[in-house]
Amino acid sequence: MLAPGPKSLGDIAIGAAGTQVTTPVTGLAGMTAVSILARLIYGSGGTTVRAYVQTSLDQGTTWIDVACILFGTTSAAKVVNLSGLTPRTTPAAPTDGSLADDTSFDGILGDQLRVKAISTGTYAGSTVLSVRAATR
Repeated sequence: MLAPGPKSLGDIAIGAAGTQVTTPVTGLAGMTAVSILARLIYGSGGTTVRAYVQTSLDQGTTWIDVACILFGTTSAAKVVNLSGLTPRTTPAAPTDGSLADDTSFDGILGDQLRVKAISTGTYAGSTVLSVRAATR
């Protein structure tokens, strides 16, 4: 990988219920591990925010959930560590925004990362989802 280290996967203002996707962080070919910190800065209202951290193995054509981090109606921070060196010997269909809450899909890391945020309920009061990654 050309530039291991900290990466911002985006800061997403959460308002009306819906889906938002960050601009992919590219240039991660050769990434063998990633540590992810997702933080919800809660304002008011809302029901749930799911932060799907995704990777791509085909330069952004297909997106694969590697972590689903669930938030509710309080400020919180959660971390996940993934390894691209974990063997995955049983084929699995890639998921895009449907990985189970607070789970990860270890062993698959492509050359890009992004966040797909799906919120329910209407959040207000400057609610923000912030996701950072440390790549190796």
